[in-house]
Amino acid sequence: MNSVIEGNTLGIDEPQPPYGLSGTVFNGLYAAPYNLADGTITASPYPLTFPPLNATASHANPIPFNNIYNPQSGMTAPPPWNTYPYTEDYFLSFERQLPWQTVLSISYAGSEGHHSLLVYSANPGNPALCMALNQPGILPTGASCGPGGENTNYNLAQPFTFGGVTHPAGTVLQGTRLGLNPNLINSNVTAGNYFGNDDYDASIGNSNYNALQVTVRSSVKSLTYSLAYTYSKSIDQASSISDVVNPYNFNFTRGLSAWNLKHNFVATYDYRLPLQRLSNRFRRALEGWEISGVTRVASGFPVTLSTNGDNSLQGSSPNGVNNRYLDLPDFNGPPLKINSNPRANGLQYFNANAFRDNAEGTPGDVARRYFSGPGMFNTDAVLHRNFQIREGQVLQLRLEVFNLFNHVQFFGPAAVNGDRGQQKPVWESGERNCRRGWFSLPSSTRSRPRTLEFLSDRLNERIDPKVALAYKSC
Repeated sequence: MNSVIEGNTLGIDEPQPPYGLSGTVFNGLYAAPYNLADGTITASPYPLTFPPLNATASHANPIPFNNIYNPQSGMTAPPPWNTYPYTEDYFLSFERQLPWQTVLSISYAGSEGHHSLLVYSANPGNPALCMALNQPGILPTGASCGPGGENTNYNLAQPFTFGGVTHPAGTVLQGTRLGLNPNLINSNVTAGNYFGNDDYDASIGNSNYNALQVTVRSSVKSLTYSLAYTYSKSIDQASSISDVVNPYNFNFTRGLSAWNLKHNFVATYDYRLPLQRLSNRFRRALEGWEISGVTRVASGFPVTLSTNGDNSLQGSSPNGVNNRYLDLPDFNGPPLKINSNPRANGLQYFNANAFRDNAEGTPGDVARRYFSGPGMFNTDAVLHRNFQIREGQVLQLRLEVFNLFNHVQFFGPAAVNGDRGQQKPVWESGERNCRRGWFSLPSSTRSRPRTLEFLSDRLNERIDPKVALAYKSC
């Protein structure tokens, strides 16, 4: 079992001078005039006035929280109930000697992570409240509650009951956020919400990983090789703090991890070529040549789906820590039609029409990650030989080939764009054939074109500089 202190909780939103509560330095650079976002000029509000330490429910804070900078949003803070994360790891392996100097190893590896950091809105909008406000007659003619309206003031045209509380006609509801804001009606301060969307960075995450690992190793005469295969699955609620989770149901986004790799096969090999059998006359020149390589065949990483909207009516918008909205698409019915060879045809990797924007008042009905992107097939190889010059000195010739079969590798957690909010192609400068930013299209590669390098090394106690000739085939 392992545990670690989450340093991230120590580094988020610790205010420094001249901002926040820790201000002890006063600099004329931050004096009036202070320009607001709307162009209004006012006095600088920093440093903030520190409230008394003995403030309680019966001895209220005398400093009213009614400044013109409400609603305060974009903040992320660790909740006071955070605790230490830890992992539990388990491993079981069987190894057996086979004929022809071969060793077979079969293993099971697993782990569970507990109390990892997740980001969720500390002050989400209440979808049920927003939908209830849209009942006929509740709001004046032309007024409605919808996406992005979590911080809107709502004037009640008639009595309205919600959560067991009846608000008379004429009441002004201060938005739909019910987290950090204590009440719908702020009677002791000026109109407006206390907070917009602010996040907790809480140690509430759990994850698990399970894998079957099979390895075959052998060394027979001139051939040495190792074959390794892993069949695995990784599940979590969020793969990083950039994945916001649903504040009303932390397990709503539980599914495949961004780095889940179902199949992964790696072969390494070294073979001494029997070229000396071709000619006795040139036997000295032909013997000693070896070919080595690494071949990897793997399934793809999951495609991360998202949509840039607030149909969930929660207002859980990106703030620099979480990089995407909470909202997920709805499944539209048509099959995904996974493209088995996006390298060749350049078409969409999956059917974009299989998804639509989530219904208003819901967070979406598809999993954040449930199908995988394109896999990898790559081989790097080297042909080399050592020539003995004299005692202690060896000349090595090497021909290295990277991406031997010249495959484009659309591989990685971001290989396919799953953001439904990006429906148009964005051409990246210098990459005429790269259609990044288009929903359902392969958007990034993790490989270079076939590259050949001829290297000559003189190996002795001091390694001389390499002489390299590189050739690239696009």
